[in-house]
Amino acid sequence: MPGNILVIVALLAATVASFVWLGVDLGALVSGDALHQMGSYAMRFLHPDFSTAHLKAIGWGALETLAMSALGTLLAALLGLLIALPAAGRFGSLAQGTARLLLNALRAVPELVWAALMVLAAGLGPNAGTLALALHTAGVLGRLFAEALENTPPEPAEAIRLNGGGRVAAFCYGTLPGVWPQLVAYMLYRWENNIRMASVLGFVGAGGLGQMLYMSLSLFQEAQAASVILAMLILVLGVDALSGWMRQRWVSA
Repeated sequence: MPGNILVIVALLAATVASFVWLGVDLGALVSGDALHQMGSYAMRFLHPDFSTAHLKAIGWGALETLAMSALGTLLAALLGLLIALPAAGRFGSLAQGTARLLLNALRAVPELVWAALMVLAAGLGPNAGTLALALHTAGVLGRLFAEALENTPPEPAEAIRLNGGGRVAAFCYGTLPGVWPQLVAYMLYRWENNIRMASVLGFVGAGGLGQMLYMSLSLFQEAQAASVILAMLILVLGVDALSGWMRQRWVSA
C-alpha cells in the first residue's frame, strides 16, 4: 500500500510539474469570449458542402487515398517478407542481426517523417505518401513476419528438403502454407491502419483526402473541411468492414 501511494503521488507531482513547465493555461479556454468563438467555429462544421464539384473532388481524393494505402501496404508486404527471411535466422546470425537492425530503423521513423522526406525526394503528391507508407509498414510487417516464421514448425520444410527439394521449394510448400493465414491477417490489419494514416499524410503534401482537408482548414473553409472529414469517416468504416469480411473468408477458413 505505501508503495502504491508513492506511485500515485509521483504521478500527480509529474502532472502538475508538466503543466507548470509547459505553461498550459486552462483558464484561457473559458476566459472572455473564448467559449463563444469555439462554439461558432464548431457550428460552421455542421453545414458540410455537398456541392457537385466538391463531391467530385472528394471522390477523386478518396480514390487516391485508397490507392495510396493499398499500394503502400502491398509494397510493404513484399519488402517486409524479403527482409523477414534473414531476420528469422534463415541465413545466419550476421544476416539476422543486420536485417533486424534495418527493420528497427524503418519502423522507428514515423510515417509523417517518412512522408516529409519522400516529398523532398519524389515531390508533392501521392507518390510520396505511397513510399512513406511502404517504408514504415515494411518495418512493422517485417518484424511480425519474422516472428511468425520463427514460430513455424520446421518439420514440413525439412521433410521436403530430405526428399530432394530445394530451399525455395521447402519454403513455398513446407513453411509458407502454415504461416500464410497469419501473414494475411497482419497485412489486412496494417491496411486498415494505413487508410487512416494516408488521410493524414496529406498535411505534409502527400496527396489524398488529407491534402484536401489541410487546404480547406488553411483557408478557413469549414463547410468543405466538414465534408472531407465525413468522406474520411465513410472510407475508414468501409475499409474496416471489407477487411473484416476478408479476414473471415481467407484467414478463418
